[in-house]
Amino acid sequence: MSRAEANGIQIEYETLGDPRDPAIILTVGLGAQLLECSDVFCFPLVEAGYFVVRYDNRDAGLSTKCEGRRYTLLDMARDTIGLMDALDIDKAHLVGASMGAMISQELTIHYPERVRTLCSMISTTGDPQVGRSTKTALRAFKQPRPKNRDEVIEQGLQIWKVVGSPGFCGEEDHVRALVAASYDRSYCPEGRNRQLMAMAAATDRTEGLRGVRVPTMVIHGEADPLIDPSGGRATAAAIPGAEWLPMPDMGHDLPRQTWPVIIDAILRNAAKG
Repeated sequence: MSRAEANGIQIEYETLGDPRDPAIILTVGLGAQLLECSDVFCFPLVEAGYFVVRYDNRDAGLSTKCEGRRYTLLDMARDTIGLMDALDIDKAHLVGASMGAMISQELTIHYPERVRTLCSMISTTGDPQVGRSTKTALRAFKQPRPKNRDEVIEQGLQIWKVVGSPGFCGEEDHVRALVAASYDRSYCPEGRNRQLMAMAAATDRTEGLRGVRVPTMVIHGEADPLIDPSGGRATAAAIPGAEWLPMPDMGHDLPRQTWPVIIDAILRNAAKG
């Protein structure tokens, strides 16, 4: 792993592939770490001829913890720009999930000259009328803070059972292992809360999205209770020419069984830029 000075902070990142190839930058969601972007997901992108960058957002993983500082999703997008600068990446294909897609949207809106294509997954526009969470999904997150590793893992698994895709075979063991590995690498609930504040402070991006002129793919689970599919549909409707890809039975996660379809969609979209 490596660390880059970006936008006045340190961003932890990993790269796969040849840096001379076009870059795909993977941006993860709330409280998540680059571990979410597993080698199994990344290798097909590398084999297709792309230089893949996965990284920890500020306040997550091994990147800078911004104690006492408030920031915005645009600040987080500027972190990505700083990482691109550090890696000598002029333009990149952006792939983001959930909050990571919001960050990617901000980057595309404000720095269009740095973006080849955009893939926005399980996310929304910031319009409060779309992408609303169900009451059950919100309740899943309103639990007492766990006291130890075992409780963190169990709580993470219970949240996933509510907002994720438990109907996909074999995912529970995968999620349990991912939560455990994430805890062992870095556990910072305060950082997650600061990221959540940045999301809560975000304004509606619809008008900015209407000005996006790069090839765009919008992917969303039809069974997502945390960000209703209306958020994805609104994103696709706002961006001229965007392709809308609804995923049956998928919740607010990216089950491994869906990866072949998602990877194919990312590559089809990237080929346009």
